[in-house]
Amino acid sequence: MVYFGLHYSKNEFWEGFCFVHFLPLSFLLGPSLFFYVKNTVSEHKGFEKTDLFHLLPAVFVGIATLPFTTLPFDIKTKMAHEIVNITEDYNLNFYWVTFEQILYGRSIHVVLYALISVTYFFWNKQHLIKKYGLTPTNHLVIQRWFFTLISLQVLIAVTSLGHMVTLYVEPFYILGISNEEIFSESHFFRICGGGFFIQNFFLFLFPNILYGNVSYSVELSNASTLEKLKSTFAKPIQINEHAFEQVIKPYLANYPFIHKDFTLSQMSFDLKISERNLSAYFNNDLQKTFGEWKNDLRIAYVVDLIEAGQANKFTIEALATNAGFMSRSKFIDAFKRRHGLTPSAFIKSKKPQTN
Repeated sequence: MVYFGLHYSKNEFWEGFCFVHFLPLSFLLGPSLFFYVKNTVSEHKGFEKTDLFHLLPAVFVGIATLPFTTLPFDIKTKMAHEIVNITEDYNLNFYWVTFEQILYGRSIHVVLYALISVTYFFWNKQHLIKKYGLTPTNHLVIQRWFFTLISLQVLIAVTSLGHMVTLYVEPFYILGISNEEIFSESHFFRICGGGFFIQNFFLFLFPNILYGNVSYSVELSNASTLEKLKSTFAKPIQINEHAFEQVIKPYLANYPFIHKDFTLSQMSFDLKISERNLSAYFNNDLQKTFGEWKNDLRIAYVVDLIEAGQANKFTIEALATNAGFMSRSKFIDAFKRRHGLTPSAFIKSKKPQTN
């Protein structure tokens, strides 16, 4: 909107409205990217008080630009129109910093936060592997989306930085090509405009991100983008109750129940069966709730691991996480209710006795 208002609308109102006013918001791009990455992959969600420090650059720029933003709107409109269309002289009266420094800082700020976001992502990955011995099931699709998003942000920021250098620094050459040609205004707007468009369009290439639903039953790695997109839409249908077991048995072969976010809604989404029909199947046919049924499967999954001799690879906490339990204590309680002893005692009982 800012690019259009300043450089394409040729409308004084939009030029005055978009000029300078949105500079503080541009210093929220980097922190927003970092918060998005952090709160998606981290075990600890939510906004903490220390996160407020990330907002300080935006606050600083907001205060620094007050000498311009507090002018009457008709004066700002005339100034913006003259600078953008005639003089291109961006020397305005700001507190503490110049317009030039803010424009440089805006791009550098985004690049720094892109690096911070990538660093945090890999740090968190190693943290999860060290703690649980594995990463979440949706880790790969999240990683692809993050890297696509971060790459586009870096491309836009670097192009913007190159354009600023072209405006304020003596001409130089890169591989025999003038910087004025590489970072010309037309290239700058094409790359930035295209980058923002592609960033939004790419959401449709990551339907699991867009709709927030990762299917555990449908393998679509070789499917077309359209087929992947269609698979994200649940179309619940009703089936005969006696056919439930035949439908659910192959579904369980992929162990969907070991994922922490596995819910009745997720199962309905995957099987295209209404939640009401699924609830009726559990309550009437199996005489248990969905939660009890899910925990039965999770405990049976852990028992299979133990009897296969794989328990030595995991701590009790890792076994709990690997089976989809939210905490170690809930796993132990569920295990004791079904087997009458703790997981540790059960593992010990399965070890061969030595004379």
